[in-house]
Amino acid sequence: MLFTSDIHNHSSWSQVYHSVEPWEPLIHHILEKEGLPISPIETLKPGTNAVFRSGDMVIKIYAPEESGINYNMDYSTELYGLSFAHSLGVPVPEVMAAGVVRDKYFFQYLILRYIDGLDFNEYSRHLNTREKIKLAKSIRDISDRWNIGCENFNGIDVLYDLNRQTRWEKYPEGFKQERVEYIKTHDFGKRVFVHGDLCYDNLIISPTGTIHIIDFADAVIAPLAYEQGHLAAELFNFDTDFLKGYFGEYNTDYLVDLCFKGLLIHDFGGDITAKKLGPVDTLYSLWDLRKRILGILM
Repeated sequence: MLFTSDIHNHSSWSQVYHSVEPWEPLIHHILEKEGLPISPIETLKPGTNAVFRSGDMVIKIYAPEESGINYNMDYSTELYGLSFAHSLGVPVPEVMAAGVVRDKYFFQYLILRYIDGLDFNEYSRHLNTREKIKLAKSIRDISDRWNIGCENFNGIDVLYDLNRQTRWEKYPEGFKQERVEYIKTHDFGKRVFVHGDLCYDNLIISPTGTIHIIDFADAVIAPLAYEQGHLAAELFNFDTDFLKGYFGEYNTDYLVDLCFKGLLIHDFGGDITAKKLGPVDTLYSLWDLRKRILGILM
């Protein structure tokens, strides 16, 4: 066995997935298997899966079944998302290899070309108003390309899948019940391909200014608000310049409604609301949430 650590739940996975030492023999084996050069291995920013850099390559090893994470769906979803975005002319990492290793556990992996650049936060930290608007317009051009209809490639139902409700468990009971009823009784529009996690880590701007999109493991078919509400809150942090660049001369009521609906149905919506909009224990109704979004956008 090349990988000797024990994985038996999410907690045990969290203890090893961001450490080079337990993975080094397995990574060397994968690179040799694929006929790729071996260089020193270093960690990259942590996520759900194990991600490392070796030379000009990124090695992404997906959590095995024993971790309690839906490992198979992440792998197949990311492959589909990368291919779909690439076919539409979106700059994404080149897939150098993809496969499986049957070791102590069944590991699926991707090897991607490393993209040199700054993440969205690092790049945008010192931009002026005009530059922020221009950057957001470029991001809108990218998302418009893939926010189109396509097959339901992973079978996920973002509105009614009970496994996607756990991030709302910490909210008051009345709020949770009202949220479920609202989702059942409202039309969120047609479903399109969405990246699902356009956060600052997943947009890399190269030295030439090209925006590269990475990490498609959370891609789904969903209403457009799922993508745009998340993006307004998480990526743009409700920044007026970015919002103006992405949405144009928007109507505040329209944007409040978009963010409200998008956060309510997003897999990460419960966490984003807590992080961006204040204490959750005083959110007793959906109207309380809408008022908070309005307050931050005014």
